Amino acid sequence: MSEINENTQEMQESVATENEAVETAAEEVVIEREKVEGEYGAEQIQVLDGLEHIRKRPGMYISSTDSKGLHHLVHEVVDNSIDEALAGYCTHIEVTLNDDGSCTVQDNGRGIPTGIHPKEGISTLEVVFTKVNAGGKFGGDSGYKVSSGLHGVGVKAVNALSEWLEAEVHQNGEIYKQIYNRGVPQRSVQVVGKTELTGTKVTFLPDKDIFETMVFVYDTLKGRLRELAYLNKGLRITLEDKRAGQEKKDSFCYVGGIRSFVEELNKNREEVLFPNALYFEEKDGDSVCEVAIQYNESYNEVIYSYANNVNTIDGGTHVEGLKLALTKVINDAGKRLNILKDSDKLTGEDVREGITAVVSVKLVNAQFESQTKDKLNNSFIRVFVNKCVTEHLSTFLEENPAAAKELVLRCITAQKARDAARSARELTRRKGVLGSSTLPGKLADCSDRRSELCEIYIVEGDSAGGTAKQGRDRRFQAILPLRGKILNVEKVRLNRVLENEEIKSMITAFGCGILDDFDESKLRYDRIISMTDADVDGAHIRILLYTFLFRYMRPLIEHGHVYAAKPPLYKATYKGNVDYLYSEEEKLAYDAQAPGKVEYQRYKGLGEMSKEQLWDTTMNPATRTLIRVTMQDAAEADQMFTMLMGENPELRRKFIEENAQLVTDLDI
Repeated sequence: MSEINENTQEMQESVATENEAVETAAEEVVIEREKVEGEYGAEQIQVLDGLEHIRKRPGMYISSTDSKGLHHLVHEVVDNSIDEALAGYCTHIEVTLNDDGSCTVQDNGRGIPTGIHPKEGISTLEVVFTKVNAGGKFGGDSGYKVSSGLHGVGVKAVNALSEWLEAEVHQNGEIYKQIYNRGVPQRSVQVVGKTELTGTKVTFLPDKDIFETMVFVYDTLKGRLRELAYLNKGLRITLEDKRAGQEKKDSFCYVGGIRSFVEELNKNREEVLFPNALYFEEKDGDSVCEVAIQYNESYNEVIYSYANNVNTIDGGTHVEGLKLALTKVINDAGKRLNILKDSDKLTGEDVREGITAVVSVKLVNAQFESQTKDKLNNSFIRVFVNKCVTEHLSTFLEENPAAAKELVLRCITAQKARDAARSARELTRRKGVLGSSTLPGKLADCSDRRSELCEIYIVEGDSAGGTAKQGRDRRFQAILPLRGKILNVEKVRLNRVLENEEIKSMITAFGCGILDDFDESKLRYDRIISMTDADVDGAHIRILLYTFLFRYMRPLIEHGHVYAAKPPLYKATYKGNVDYLYSEEEKLAYDAQAPGKVEYQRYKGLGEMSKEQLWDTTMNPATRTLIRVTMQDAAEADQMFTMLMGENPELRRKFIEENAQLVTDLDI
């Protein structure tokens, strides 16, 4: 879980201004139509070559031009090296963040071919970096049978969107090199030296005219590279930061592959059912299925799925195969051990409570539901994974009857608790908590019904809630005060969660439901903002809120709907002027720049502010600063919530001891 400062100055405009803007835009459209009336012909049709189109529409190729798109460039180059590893020719990939802002990716694979391409008449290296839809991923004996890329666009997009790019190939005892500026070769491929190595080295500087940010975030890259090392057992991936003042280096290599991945995910759990994660692997021609499973004491279901190293966050046929197999095998084991009667049946939800699993498949011609590759659609993979898990898990449970009995009994306990939770959910649905338009009485709603313009403040206590209600802009700002601290959902099942009044109020106010009932299209507010006191209790309330959202409404975090308000710590009065300071560092700087007596007011809580002060400092879109809560690494976020909010106090103690020096503001 990470936090990114986001200035929201451009947010809401007045209704009058909006109407005026709409009218003006409509007039401009009419004028524009009149100008082009009868002029739509061949000369209006533009034809762009591949690289020009990438630069004109970068979002089609890398999703965005913000930080996400910037890091996508690195992923595209790394994916080419991963494909070499999948083909069996690469054992080490090095990623380096250079001091000049560029990035280098180097592997020890075969190296991109450098000979003259028979069709294009130029070096194949130049073809790979400049010709869209050219590559080794379209079949054929010499190409990649299994790869994460499908369209032959990846490194071309990196090249086109870089101010400059250098491609260097070690091959046949020689070093080949070519330089590009914004995708255009500056010379033909040249031999620049001798070498005994093989592989490809790509260094690029993203184009500042394209990207909103030029700063690579080490931890963002670290999470993805570590994930790739887990998914490709034995492959070493090294990340090094050479930027001044930020020097660091990490290296990842996991002989255990995804089994090590699952065990890492569960390392913060006090109890696991199997001391070593179960690992199954099957091969069928060019297709490979790997599954790792381990149960823990939690009530959560954690399944990560991958197809050709692509994280399929919405699952797909490989996940369906895993789930079907788990349900059948555990039911069969229960009946074989005479724990379940013939008429008894555990559901999929029952057998997956507390599971941590990773399923990774590698296949030829992977078919995804959309360009974002969030869901795998190949139907034969469902049968393939189902067969793999059924055979291997059945064998394990037959050979380990004590573990099988414990697993079945755990699932029966989960079934009883789930029946209670189902009853609680139905009761709350009938009472209007889930799927009802009846809003909680404590909610001070906004008047605008356009969810994309609206925001809701989750406020600590009635005092701050009263001030916020008075100071807000009623058109687009809603206020929901919470009484005390909400339930820690990390430690309880769903039926207990739905009994908590504060959580029920939030579910009803947000309008989008939870878990399987979650529907983002029904979300009533685009921004959900926690506004708590700047003290330890306020921080605790925020983490309780984030834990609830992460476990029950995770897409709200993934899609950028969750924020934290940043209230000031001090009001500084100097020579009749009033300034607001948001940290101890700002106070020290203010002291240094304001000779003479400064009168400070330390805000212990939001309720101490007047409605005007709260609006000016924390709620006015023109002057406030919001902190967007984001999730760069879902697996790491899952571990963090387990450590901070779970049952093991020793883990929290260790975390506090290791990170105490990072605390800058602490109420005593």
